Amino acid sequence: MRNHVYVSVMIMIFITFGSMIDADPYSNPAAQGPAPPPPFGVSGKEFPPGSTSCPNCSPQNITCPSQCPSFKPSDPAAKACSIDCNSPTCEATCISRQPNCNGKGSGCGDPRFVGGDGIVFYFHGQTNQQFALVSDQNLQINARFIGHRPEGRKRDNTWIQALGLVFHDGPHHQSHTFTLASSTKVAQWDDNVDRLHFTYDDKSLIIGEGHLSNWDAPDGSGLFVERTAKVNSITVTLQNLVEISASVVPITREDDRIHKYQIPLSQDCFAHLEVQFRFFRMSESVEGVLGQTYRPDFQNPVKRGVAMPIMGGERNYMTSSLTSVDCDNCIFSLSDQYDSLVSKPLPLEEVTNTVKCSSMNDAGRGVVCRR
Repeated sequence: MRNHVYVSVMIMIFITFGSMIDADPYSNPAAQGPAPPPPFGVSGKEFPPGSTSCPNCSPQNITCPSQCPSFKPSDPAAKACSIDCNSPTCEATCISRQPNCNGKGSGCGDPRFVGGDGIVFYFHGQTNQQFALVSDQNLQINARFIGHRPEGRKRDNTWIQALGLVFHDGPHHQSHTFTLASSTKVAQWDDNVDRLHFTYDDKSLIIGEGHLSNWDAPDGSGLFVERTAKVNSITVTLQNLVEISASVVPITREDDRIHKYQIPLSQDCFAHLEVQFRFFRMSESVEGVLGQTYRPDFQNPVKRGVAMPIMGGERNYMTSSLTSVDCDNCIFSLSDQYDSLVSKPLPLEEVTNTVKCSSMNDAGRGVVCRR
């Protein structure tokens, strides 16, 4: 009899434990399948506002506003909460997780950049070539350009098709590479088809589709990648260095009509990247088409007041591949020189850094502190 009771109790414990494993983390009724729904599958579900503890603020507990209650909203179109623990006002604000093409550090269209100095400029580069957007002692960001030359024009219209990162992971003093790219040729654009491709250390990387689907580098390099829509939008965070927001977009018939690109859209819609960079740390000698505009001594040479202010320097910033650091002005250095950079960072007044604060709902991601 005792053995029968013992077996019955053990079965009940096993069933209860199993139901806990299969429980839906989004507070839905118990899932009937082996996996819970993805975050975008609970769009519209109400959650309590996120909050975090900021020791330098009064009150110390800062709560997200009702307009954007979550650091990572389940609706990819919704704005996210951002809390700056070191700002004078200690306030929570609502931000978009998509690239802002009018914000500092952005590069969109026939590449139109907004520099760290706030000045807008165009850099046309060259079709099927790579250029260093940023080159610092411990970080290199290159871009590959695609292009098309309309009949009767003297230059190609170009767009950013891929980004390549080369960086030191700090703790292990090892170099790594990461690339993200749009499909090279898309004849028929479909908003529901993912066109993003990734590699890490020269190996193909698969990041599952779905809003908030993510990948954390298993080797401790500090690289974190997260989708900010079901397909075609991504945020790449390199701890203490940079956050990159990127989206794949096509050339539309309206774009083609307005700019007279003369693109054969039935054959290729020239899918390309819109990007925005937020830098957490740079050296005072930072180089690159975009990076140079963050230097305190940089005198921007572009003409003001013209329709298309052009930044030159193609020869200075051309690299031999997407993850090469061999341009004439590149300064990416070997890992044994890394420590000299850490002691002399360039203060970036308006750039925020992701930290693991005591966020109640999102494990700290999305909570920011100004350097």
